[in-house]
Amino acid sequence: MYVCSCFGVTEKQVKDHADAGACTPRQIASASKAGTDCGSCVRRIQAILGRGNCPRRELLDQGMPALVSESDTVAELGEAA
Repeated sequence: MYVCSCFGVTEKQVKDHADAGACTPRQIASASKAGTDCGSCVRRIQAILGRGNCPRRELLDQGMPALVSESDTVAELGEAA
């Protein structure tokens, strides 16, 4: 099923990017452009991401810094594609 009609991004693609480490709609957008045109899919992307397993989110929940450079995230997602 398509999540982003503007760029033809499917739910499977969003899940694949999430499995590769994307934890936020912005990181999904960096990897696939989903959510960067009309924005109507951002809530759906948020719902897919949910509060699942995200190493950076777990670090933040523990009060630890979880900064990762944007280029690292994009490189990780590119390898998964």
